Amino acid sequence: MVHLKINNIDCYYDSVKIIENISFQFQTGQFVGILGPNGSGKTTLLKSISHTLKPKTGTILLEDEDIYTLKAIDVAKKMAVVSQGANIAFSFTALDVVLMGRSPHLSRFAMESEKDVEIAKKAMTYTGTLHLQDRPITELSGGERQRIIISRALAQEPQVLLLDEPTTFLDVANQLEIMELLKQLCNNKKLLVIGVFHDFNLAARYCDSIVMLKNGKIVTAGKTDILTSENIKTVFSIDTVVKQNSITKTPYIIPIMVSHQVPYRSLTVHIICGAGSGSSLMNLLIDNGYNVTAGVLNLLDTDQETAGFLKIPTTIEAPMSPISDTTYKNNLKLIKKANFIVVTSFPYGYGNIKNLDAANFAVEHKIPTFLLDESLIELRDYTKGQAQEKMQILKNKGAVSVKDEKTLLAAINYLAKTCTDSKNISLKSIASAAVIAQMEVTS
Repeated sequence: MVHLKINNIDCYYDSVKIIENISFQFQTGQFVGILGPNGSGKTTLLKSISHTLKPKTGTILLEDEDIYTLKAIDVAKKMAVVSQGANIAFSFTALDVVLMGRSPHLSRFAMESEKDVEIAKKAMTYTGTLHLQDRPITELSGGERQRIIISRALAQEPQVLLLDEPTTFLDVANQLEIMELLKQLCNNKKLLVIGVFHDFNLAARYCDSIVMLKNGKIVTAGKTDILTSENIKTVFSIDTVVKQNSITKTPYIIPIMVSHQVPYRSLTVHIICGAGSGSSLMNLLIDNGYNVTAGVLNLLDTDQETAGFLKIPTTIEAPMSPISDTTYKNNLKLIKKANFIVVTSFPYGYGNIKNLDAANFAVEHKIPTFLLDESLIELRDYTKGQAQEKMQILKNKGAVSVKDEKTLLAAINYLAKTCTDSKNISLKSIASAAVIAQMEVTS
């Protein structure tokens, strides 16, 4: 049984303190989730544990040995890291990528031995990727690439596996597959897995323990039952309803911020979203007095659960099912009634690419359309470029990109105040609203 002990560490970037007085300990066989808002110090904590950012004070002990007294190559034999958005630009085969994980065990300029190849293939077998060994990494889907990156980490033969948002930009099916794999690594391989997550419900379902950070400090830590409405409110400043999942018996969190305001001039915003990307925006728009509709959403998707709780009219498709012609047409009915359209930043596969066709319908019918570009479309496109092409067509036709929800709200508010007829707003006015909103937000 291997123990990892974090003792009262403070970490700085230059003179700025990022995390303060962090202490906890876990052992192999546990799955630990680190949760917190942006800027709370999650990634910094992971960097410190991984021997990348030395704490200014405090110690990090692995098997009672301070990792910062060890050489980086020796730490890499015990600890592996899967970074956020790990990307490999060159067309290495999947097996070549996994073999890179053997580097800490090789002497300088040495080639991989048969044993190294055997270990790499064993790692790929465990992750279900051995059949991909001869495929170029650049030709694999997002889920396949992520499993290859985890295989590379396993090839290091670590005792501790650190992951920075391992499910980011993956569709729901791949998110579940990756989380199932990580859970198996804890149970079967007895690894200590520590991951940074944004999705409450994935963490609640799969993790054994949770550490909640805010402003660089631990607010609370413990089993998943610490995910209470009160703790989430303290850490994330949002209201939630916490229920028990009837199947997994784990906490299930529904974000909620019900407003009692009268809708702003009875204007409606239709959100094209999925995979949880629209939940906070639904709350934000309702809290600011707008009517909201949404679609097409998959049943049991986080956005669908949030919309149901908020009583938002939606078009819904069966779980994991492609958008049917009937559902697509029902979505267009909601779009026709809307004053504004927002396309959030969510992954596209062949099953939901019709949502971009719906957005194109909105633009062609001169409904002001905003693209919430919080992440690059290249990282969310699992349709071999089709989604990127459709997104570019939207922009060419007049859909306007905004970088975050705050800027989006400011742009919609500006148009709502200055335009008497939201059904007859010029493309120039929409673009100007986005620029003015950006200036307002950054000033």
